[in-house]
Amino acid sequence: MADLSTLDLNLLRVFDAVARERHVTRAAQRLNLSQPAVSNALARLRAALNDELFLRRPGGVEPTELALALAGPVAEVLDRLRDTLAAHAPFDPATSDRVFTLALSEYAEAVLAPALLERMAKEAPGCLLAVRHADRTNWQALLDRGEAELAIGVLPEPPAIYTRMRLLPEGFLTLMRPDHPLAKGMLDEDRLIAFPHLLHSPNGSRDGAVDAALAARGKKRRLGAVVAHLSAVPEILLRTDMVMTLSARLARLLSAAHGLALRESPFGMRHTRLSMIFHRRLEGDAGHAWVRRTILAIARDVPAVEVGETSPGDDD
Repeated sequence: MADLSTLDLNLLRVFDAVARERHVTRAAQRLNLSQPAVSNALARLRAALNDELFLRRPGGVEPTELALALAGPVAEVLDRLRDTLAAHAPFDPATSDRVFTLALSEYAEAVLAPALLERMAKEAPGCLLAVRHADRTNWQALLDRGEAELAIGVLPEPPAIYTRMRLLPEGFLTLMRPDHPLAKGMLDEDRLIAFPHLLHSPNGSRDGAVDAALAARGKKRRLGAVVAHLSAVPEILLRTDMVMTLSARLARLLSAAHGLALRESPFGMRHTRLSMIFHRRLEGDAGHAWVRRTILAIARDVPAVEVGETSPGDDD
């Protein structure tokens, strides 16, 4: 085993990139290095550690037992070093070329990302926004692995090592095609559940906020379909008798863009809202603080729901 005093610690960046990507070419692109440079670094590491580390396989490389054991500690050390350096570095949005990687639910992306990009174009033109999908099942893993700087969605209470800020309370609205039987006249709960419902669920769950509200009163709706992506929603609603109840801001966007009828939902929903969650170690990071402040300002500026609507989450 290598003596750390003789090991070039820069090689650990190469090890970390290959361990994350499981592919030498993609690791080189991640590091902005040539593939021969990465291969040379791996050869030096193999000699220093007396282990193959990564075995060639179709479509990439497979880590050895030692590489798997090292991957977590190496990633943690490098992440902490980056965070420490970033926290003590000045941040000028006008001149920075920082990449902000945010983990957003599809709803958070739809209502926050356009305004965030508009602000960045004016205040931080050299910075890049990279969005990863987040939901209740994966947000913590993304933050733990350093694959996102913060997560925004309808998320559970985080462990104490994270800071949580609440955003965007709002109501639910129901969408349907313009000539739907429910588009006009009285709309009560029983009339609404008589028709099939469309559910947007990126993680494949068949339960949404509507189902919880109905179950509390001993009722149940019939699902017509469950879709993973919002892009499919307008055409499905326009071509079928299905209805869809979802967060009010997003419902208004879809209604305006696709000519869908919009009705106030008769379902009584439990209060919930978007949360922004990030690791406490990033609280002193000047760049991270800037993007947090910008998101909070945008959330305050997002048009509020109308009086009389109840407060939803982004699951329907």
